[in-house]
Amino acid sequence: MTPAQAKKEIEQLTKAINYHNELYYQQNRSEISDLEFDSLLAKLATLEETFPHLRQPDSPTQRVGGTITKTFNTVYHKYPMLSLGNTYSQEELEDFDARVAKGLDDEDYTYFCELKFDGVSISLIYENGVLVRGVTRGDGIRGDDVTANVKTIRSIPLMVKGKDIPPLFEVRGEVFMPKHVFNQLNKEREDIGEERYANARNTTSGTLKMQDSSEVARRKLNCFVYFLMMDNIKTKTHEECIHLLETWKFNVSRTYQQCKDLHAVLAYINHWESRRQELPLETDGVVIKVNRLAQQQQLGYTAKSPRWAIAYKYKAESTSTRLNNITYQVGRTGAVTPVAELEPVFLAGTTVKRASLHNANEIARLDLHIGDYVFVEKGGDIIPKVTGVDLNKRNAETASVVYVDKCPECGTKLVRAAGEAAFYCPNVNGCPPQIRGRIEHFIQRKAMDIDSLGEKTIEQLYSLGMVTSPADLYDLRKEDLLKLEGFKAKSADNLLKGIMKSKTIPFENVLFGIGIRYVGKTVAEKLTRYFKTIDNIASASKEELLAAPEVGEKIAESVFEFFRSPENRNEIERLKIAGLNFVSTATEPEKESDILANKSFVISGVFQHYERDQLQELIIKNGGRILSSVSGKLDYLLAGDNMGPSKREKAEKLKVKIISEQDFENLMKGHSH
Repeated sequence: MTPAQAKKEIEQLTKAINYHNELYYQQNRSEISDLEFDSLLAKLATLEETFPHLRQPDSPTQRVGGTITKTFNTVYHKYPMLSLGNTYSQEELEDFDARVAKGLDDEDYTYFCELKFDGVSISLIYENGVLVRGVTRGDGIRGDDVTANVKTIRSIPLMVKGKDIPPLFEVRGEVFMPKHVFNQLNKEREDIGEERYANARNTTSGTLKMQDSSEVARRKLNCFVYFLMMDNIKTKTHEECIHLLETWKFNVSRTYQQCKDLHAVLAYINHWESRRQELPLETDGVVIKVNRLAQQQQLGYTAKSPRWAIAYKYKAESTSTRLNNITYQVGRTGAVTPVAELEPVFLAGTTVKRASLHNANEIARLDLHIGDYVFVEKGGDIIPKVTGVDLNKRNAETASVVYVDKCPECGTKLVRAAGEAAFYCPNVNGCPPQIRGRIEHFIQRKAMDIDSLGEKTIEQLYSLGMVTSPADLYDLRKEDLLKLEGFKAKSADNLLKGIMKSKTIPFENVLFGIGIRYVGKTVAEKLTRYFKTIDNIASASKEELLAAPEVGEKIAESVFEFFRSPENRNEIERLKIAGLNFVSTATEPEKESDILANKSFVISGVFQHYERDQLQELIIKNGGRILSSVSGKLDYLLAGDNMGPSKREKAEKLKVKIISEQDFENLMKGHSH
């Protein structure tokens, strides 16, 4: 392909992908499948690698991340990001309206109302139409530069096109994690035995400060913008600014409304009080702004907030009801979760009978007594949560709840590791919900993808003693399945076909499906690519496991202990005999040079400009080899920050060359070390 042909195709692909992005994130529509979209993106990335000088400033490939940011630089805001004053009643809003009228000398004015989103405030700076900086609110005067992470948010334009684009302008908005993404993320954390995140806002804030922008991209953050700022602005009203942002293809929530007076503002507030639950993110109120920009300037600011805007906060959707009991659920990893069993009460459109209590620490903090009247709130989670106790209604004869010390399912004494909030049942191979949970995890779409096998069927198979581990699935016969309620010849054949098809699933899915604690889908992919076979992973020492990309102490310890268990090793052997895939088919990077001439490397620690898997790929592409442990045959120990002392000591003892990141870059340039 000639450069001219590549240029034309890159332009067409960029335009098409940006179009589909806008359609999906701003209009909630899709004209192509995820697979087709990913195919377009992969094709563009390949062309840009071949012709890097043709990459456009708004290339969608920037959305996938890959930049590693060790520290976030502090940036001073050109326009301070002030907070808003809060109001909680109609009377307080009337006082605000009176102050506005007085400040404008009874001149006519209108309001502009927007929902107040519960996310993380962001400032987006554009120069000549190109996004150059994304900055968090911080203390309002200065924030953190999170540009690399902001660029992964697909609803934020990387380049603004159109007539009369100002040379410099700032857009403000709210970054958020959609409810369905947050719930899915918590499901994934449960899959690997991690505690659920408490709420979407805090999770969004933590995501924006991640060092690896590719991980941020996987979190699928979104952003609604609500403010345009620049010197010598030509628009007359805030409403015109919003429409201008829409014209420039920014993602604006269409929930706004111009209101001619306070009566219309109150109608808007009442309209959205219940309907806001239908939105893709949490909202906690309404922002009311004087619409005309000149009047905003006339009203001015206090030291902390504008006088021309205020936030009306909805009261938390909370109610009080009786705590009848606490039950305890046991998950796949053995984590025991307490659940409040409540006197049924109507809250936020549904009847609530159960609520989350999170863990033993939360029960102790609330000092719960059975029979207490508790306050219950319904937020973004599927299950409401208990937030407090109505002490005025407490019966003096009741005693504090004592957390169970034995598994409610199998009676085994519970354990709690140092530094962890959750109690666990250690009876991994004998506790029924753990066994069923492992099978359910094993057959899910991201693992073995046996979609014809559901939770009720697993329950039947387990209760009849036919399946007590994933390996038992591969011993099932048609006559076994015909004994199940609701199963006939066709459904039995479909299930057997699904089980047979799962034998072609790649190794990384199999490793994830096995259900090693803390090994999620991404870590499973890294481990299989690094070690190649299940036998290599099983025989690896903790030190060797730590050398793999994205494997820390907790994961290494969990994987190491998993393969020390005779029961687990036996299960793996049975799955091997069944024909599952335990060898990685991932291809090595295409060779670029022999500059490292078959030299061997062990990589350890944290690096300024590279992730460990990036260094591995560079070494392999340029003729080098990656070893998993330090030995006398090793050529180089590539040492980053926070490297374990044992590796360094062993390398020094064996007189292996220890090189820094800079030394490595010199090697890549052909300079000897």
